[in-house]
Amino acid sequence: MRVLLTIILSAMISGCMLGPNFHSPPKPPVRSFTAHPMPKKTAATPAAGKAGKSQQFVNGQDIPADWWYLFHSKELDCLVRRGLAHSPTITAAYAALRQAQEAVNVQVGNLLFPAVNASLTGQRQKFSDATIGTPGSSLFNLFNASVSVAYTLDVFGASRRQIESLRAQVDYQQFQLMAAYITLSANIITTAVTVASYQEQIKATKDLIRIYGKQLDIMKKQFDLGGISLQTVLTQETLVDQTRATLPPLQLGLAQQRHALDVLVGDFPEHPLPEIHLSAITLPEHLPVSIPSNLVRQRPDVRAAEATMHAACANVGVATANLFPQFTITGNYGWEATSPGQLFSAASRVWSYGGGITQPIFHGGALFAARRQAIAAYDQAAAQYHQTVLTAFQNVADTLRALQMDARTLRERKNAEIAAKRNLTLTQQQYFLGGVSYLSLLITEQQYHQTLIATIQAEALRYNDTAALFQALGGGWWNKSWCVKECLNAA
Repeated sequence: MRVLLTIILSAMISGCMLGPNFHSPPKPPVRSFTAHPMPKKTAATPAAGKAGKSQQFVNGQDIPADWWYLFHSKELDCLVRRGLAHSPTITAAYAALRQAQEAVNVQVGNLLFPAVNASLTGQRQKFSDATIGTPGSSLFNLFNASVSVAYTLDVFGASRRQIESLRAQVDYQQFQLMAAYITLSANIITTAVTVASYQEQIKATKDLIRIYGKQLDIMKKQFDLGGISLQTVLTQETLVDQTRATLPPLQLGLAQQRHALDVLVGDFPEHPLPEIHLSAITLPEHLPVSIPSNLVRQRPDVRAAEATMHAACANVGVATANLFPQFTITGNYGWEATSPGQLFSAASRVWSYGGGITQPIFHGGALFAARRQAIAAYDQAAAQYHQTVLTAFQNVADTLRALQMDARTLRERKNAEIAAKRNLTLTQQQYFLGGVSYLSLLITEQQYHQTLIATIQAEALRYNDTAALFQALGGGWWNKSWCVKECLNAA
């Protein structure tokens, strides 16, 4: 037994590992996220309040893990915390991580260590006298107590490559968990901002309906006095009804976004949510922009694709090692007797040990095909990794441009809203003095209504663009102990 254990331990230590050794792909030689240099700041719109602040891009600055704190909103922070604590998506990601780690433990026990089993058996048998050759001895008892050891030597590294592949899948699940944290946080922020935007749009629409209603009441009195025609009254009623018709779709959108926010934070739609207002959210003024070449180490989806590539590389080693011989060692030690009293006596002791070599000779080309299949799977994983990297850079480039262009859009829409408001005020004064037609007043009112709603939408876009940038750059998971440590603890 000592000799057997010595052989097993020596094989575990000195065995080689066939197949390619995996190395992380090099960082892409990228110096900028966009083809044209980004400006240092976005356009400012002071008249738009907090949503109109100018944002400065800080190249090379690290990303905070709790990046949503930069919005300085207790309501947003509360929602994100609730989501991270109660979302079934996070729970499922944790469970997948634990499952992957236990799969490693299963194979480590099965492949890297010898199987040791103890057995105790007793049986009563009867043979034909002709078989045994001695009359009267055909009926007897047989008892056996033994310990057996079996081990397949991992000489060419098939077992270790298989475990390497499984550990790469653990890495994949860890980065999937981190991606779930980041995606959930960003989705909660953007959905909450959208809820606040719908609330503002509904409020603006109700204010316009109230204004138009007051105007309609005045017109009806004017019509009763013979001052205006019935057509003018009917035109105003049409405007009021048209404006009221825009309210239900906004209310439906608000309800749907609230329901989506409930699901994101892990609650049923009947639970009340904190009230969020755009005016209470602060737009972060300094936006950290990572070094482009570091993006592949920060994005969880890229790291997960790399882990998939690693697992495929290890599987090539498994398929390669299967082409070579397998060495098996077995041993058995125990006692065998015809009565329990004699079972553990020296005369009843039995033992055996042996070894075997199995060399594949002909399998119809299946083993070589399996190796080619593993190589093709690795090529596929490498291509998918490259595509994931390209998509990651596209996400960042799109978000940076959106921040720049949506800031300009807000500035122009706010200017248009201010101009439309002044024009409406002036037109109303001229109309009551008889200087313009009622048609001109209606056109002016419609323009103001449209510009007001467009401004609210543009304000929400700036907040959502900011959240999208933090998500696109990786969310700062490497700076948060609860993310990294809990992932490792769960593993």
